[in-house]
This record gives sequence, structure tokens and C-alpha cells, in this order.
Amino acid sequence: MKVLSRDFTMKEKLMLILLGLILVGLAYYQFVDRPVREALEIAHAEADSLSTELQTVEAKLTKMRRMRAELEDVTAGGTASEMGSYNNSKAEISMLNDALGEALQYSITFANATRSGDQIRRNFTLQLTTDSYETMEHIISTISASHYRCLIGDLRCTATRDRDVLDGNITVNGTATFFETMVGGTPDAGLPESRPAA
Repeated sequence: MKVLSRDFTMKEKLMLILLGLILVGLAYYQFVDRPVREALEIAHAEADSLSTELQTVEAKLTKMRRMRAELEDVTAGGTASEMGSYNNSKAEISMLNDALGEALQYSITFANATRSGDQIRRNFTLQLTTDSYETMEHIISTISASHYRCLIGDLRCTATRDRDVLDGNITVNGTATFFETMVGGTPDAGLPESRPAA
């Protein structure tokens, strides 16, 4: 028994071919084209993200190289000073006492410490008397080249003169600042409040 034995007309064959092409096109769009486009969009988004991350890493690397070069420049000139952690005043006073051991007499007066963020500044005035210019120069060099970061502000030297020859004591008055950091420091009652950097 032949249920579907009739031949399709040319028009029906064309319609079936067209319908088959449409189904193949829809299947291609659904299962190939759309997933590939979505994967490309995701890949482009990841590439943009990685590009941004790469730029950030390159900027950090450039900054680190610059910092390393600066550090090498500092250490090439001799020993580098460090900012001691707060409260480093005992070590700073001990260093000053050692450096001033050659002086005939000296006086150190510390002002209240100031704070800007994590940086602490300990300003002090210094008065000393030595028996020679060389001794005075050695003391000041020892203080400025100390292990702890110390910036000497101004110095005023006076000497006894006899016929244009240094023939007496040298008296020095000056100001200087020790720098400390809160990194690794322990806050105490003497710690000033942080104020914005000027």
C-alpha cells in the first residue's frame, strides 16, 4: 500500500529546498554564529581589562625602577640614613652625645615633635664650643652623616681671631631636625596629632 507515492512538483521541491536552507541558516546562526560572537565579545572585554591591568603594572614597574635608581644613587655616595620608627629620641640623643664628645661644651634643646601623616619631625637647637675648626667640622659632619636621618638647618660659627689666624675656641649655634616615621612605631602620649602637609 502506497501512502506517499506521489512525486513532488518542481514548485514543491523548490519550497522544500528553500525551507531546508532556512533551517540550516537558523541552525548555523543559533549554534555557530551567535556563540562565536558572544565568545569574541567576552575575549575583547578580557583583552581590554588585561590591557588596563598591564598599563597599571607597567606604571608600577617604571616607578619601582625609578625608585631603585634613586636608592642606588643615594647609596652610591656612601651610607644612606634611615628614618627611625617613632619614638627614636633615645637613640638620637645617644648619637648626638657620642658625636659631641669632642666638644668643650654643648647644649641641645628639643622642641615638641610635629607630625604630618606618618612622618614625625623632631626639631632641635644646638650650641657647642670646640677648641679648633677641624673638631667643629668633624662634629657637624658626624651629625649630618649619622645613621638616623638628620637635616641640619642653619649654622652660625664664631671664632676668636688674633692677627687673622684662628687662635681660640669656635662657637656654633644652629638648628637641625631628626625625621622619624610611624611605620613600625608605637603611639604614646607624646605623639602629636597629624596635621596636613604644608
